[in-house]
Amino acid sequence: MKRFKTIARSLVAICLVALVFFSHAGNALARRGGGRIGGGSFRAPTRSIPSPSRSGGNYYPGGYYPGGSSFFLLPFFFGGGGGGLFSMLILLAIAGAVLQAFRGNSDSEAGITSDTSKVTLAKLQVGLLSSARELQTDLSRLALEANTGSAEGLASILRETTLSLLRHPEYWVYVSSGKEIAQFALAEQKFNSMAMSERSKLTEEVISNVNSRLYQAPTASKSLSAAGEIALEHPSEFVVVTLIAAIAGESLGNLAKVRSASELKQALNAIGSIPADRLLALEVLWEPQSEEFTLTSEEVLTVYPELVRI
Repeated sequence: MKRFKTIARSLVAICLVALVFFSHAGNALARRGGGRIGGGSFRAPTRSIPSPSRSGGNYYPGGYYPGGSSFFLLPFFFGGGGGGLFSMLILLAIAGAVLQAFRGNSDSEAGITSDTSKVTLAKLQVGLLSSARELQTDLSRLALEANTGSAEGLASILRETTLSLLRHPEYWVYVSSGKEIAQFALAEQKFNSMAMSERSKLTEEVISNVNSRLYQAPTASKSLSAAGEIALEHPSEFVVVTLIAAIAGESLGNLAKVRSASELKQALNAIGSIPADRLLALEVLWEPQSEEFTLTSEEVLTVYPELVRI
């Protein structure tokens, strides 16, 4: 019996130690859990050549010309057989060149890119005092409600995120920014590399809404329901928000030199006003996801060493 009691006491002690250990481990993971919103595509839309139509227009070798006009047939009736055919070919060549130029301008205006086009890859990271914890709630709700399956939806996410940051300038403490111009053919790989580097800093993605795929961990629901009811004990701790965007063309000229609050304000205004037809892809990350937790200054400087104080 004495041996049994000794073994029982040992088992109880082991269980208590394990309970304390795993509870602290779970709390640490919750503190580092982050949120993610994003999506996009680097694939330019394909175009099809309209098929011949008797009622909608006339089809000739080398192109289709709408409207059903007989303008290009006139040389057959005026100027003789050989000359008329030669004149028609010239007119067809001119019309084809005009249509090609028109299509090229339309593609450029719509933000459609080719392998030789330039893409701006931008990253903007802001460290805020935890007093701005309503920002975490705003981003979590945005993740649950946002449309990440369209360019318009991604542009709206970018606007809402930058607006939330702009509303809390008194809490800005740290900033990091970077920009790279890449060929379109290499831009997707570089963008994915940037996103993976930042995502790897999170121990868990508690809420994720990417390309219309929503994931919410069980721990996220508590933080949303308790929004505004939790008083943090250490208001000097921090929240970090990261924006990564791929933008058609060369833009955001001063993004790589953000070192002050005024420059950060200009950068947020610039990146937040990117139109939907130029926004190829977007990643919004924030840590911690829950307003119940923050990052200590040591964690910020260890996990995000590129941040500088403003």
